[in-house]
Amino acid sequence: MLLDEKGKACPLPVVAAKNALNACPAGEVVEVLVDNEIAVQNLTKMAKHKKLSVTSQQLGSNEYAVKITAAGADTTKTVPVKDISLKTQLTAKGAQIRPGMVVVLSSKTMGIGDAALGTLLMKGFTFALSQQDILPETVLLFNGGVFLACEGADSVKDLQSLAAEGVEILACGTCLQHYNLQEKLTVGSVTNMYEIVEKLTQATHIVKP
Repeated sequence: MLLDEKGKACPLPVVAAKNALNACPAGEVVEVLVDNEIAVQNLTKMAKHKKLSVTSQQLGSNEYAVKITAAGADTTKTVPVKDISLKTQLTAKGAQIRPGMVVVLSSKTMGIGDAALGTLLMKGFTFALSQQDILPETVLLFNGGVFLACEGADSVKDLQSLAAEGVEILACGTCLQHYNLQEKLTVGSVTNMYEIVEKLTQATHIVKP
C-alpha cells in the first residue's frame, strides 16, 4: 500500500500510516512518502513502538520513503490490567475511554512563543488526541481554551469527534461570557468553576499541553 503524505503537517502522516497498518494483513508493506526528515523520524518511532519492521530511504532533496511491514491485528491497544477500572468502556470505533483522565486546554495556542506556530501545534494536538486508542473521560476548556470549541475554530471537528466517542467536553461559562462567545459554542456544554475544580481534584490523570 502506498500513501502519499508529502506536504501534510504532523501528525497526519503518522495517523494515516497507523490506520493503514491496522487495516492491512500481516506481512503487507505500507510505504509512506513524506517530504521531511522529522516525518521520517516520527513514522519510524511509531513503527518501533508497535514492534514493526521499518526501513527508510531518501528519494530526492525533499522526498523520503518509509516502509513499514504490518503485523496484522494491532496488539498495542491493550491497556495494562492495573490501569483498567470497571468503568472502562469501548467507544464505537474501538477506542477506550479512561475514567479519571482529564485533558485541560486553557489556551487556543500550544506553548509559548510564535502565535501562528502555537495555533498549528494546538490543531495538531486536538487531532492527535481524537485519534488515540485511549481517550480521556473529560476535556476541560477555560480561558482562551474556550475558543477551540466555538464556531470557526480549526479544532471544532476534532472535539466533535471526541464528543461522538463519548468524551465529555466542558467549556467554562464565565470564560465564554468574557469573550462574548456564549452564542458561538459549537461542541460540548457550559460548565462552572465548581465543576471544573471537582473534575480536577477527582482526576487520576491530568494532561495539559
